[in-house]
Amino acid sequence: MRVVAGRLAGVFGIRGELKCRPASDGAAALEPGATVALGPEPGAPTLRCRSVRRHHERMLVAFEGVETPEAARALVNREIFVEREAAPLGPDEYFDADLIGMRLVDEAGRELGRVGAVHHYPAQDCLVLEPGGAMVPLVKAFVRAIDLEARTIVTSLPPGLLEP
Repeated sequence: MRVVAGRLAGVFGIRGELKCRPASDGAAALEPGATVALGPEPGAPTLRCRSVRRHHERMLVAFEGVETPEAARALVNREIFVEREAAPLGPDEYFDADLIGMRLVDEAGRELGRVGAVHHYPAQDCLVLEPGGAMVPLVKAFVRAIDLEARTIVTSLPPGLLEP
């Protein structure tokens, strides 16, 4: 399984570098020598990173065989993917795909909804619940436990947080 490492947002300079908006899941795997795919499916074309460096809030990525702005321009607006095993996770970190579909329950075990999406904001990540689209900040103050095997997220939410 592959995870999104980022989106190639534009050409940078005259040596074929690309501006990359890093994704939360796989950006840590972007480094010189890493192989990225241009799609999540097996058999998608792959590229090898020649260089990776930070530039403000983005990363600048250069690929072997992509040496000119014209060659780089063909990759703009493409998502790049890395193998899930290559994307390191720290303690209490999860892939978005692992959280989607999980049941959100309160401490008494009552189901509050299912995770339909994970949105990433500067202050914190938020779980988007189905049905209704309520958002639950993915912070320790609210999330008591995440059990990947049981597919549940135990929460303690303040009154009114899930109200429309």
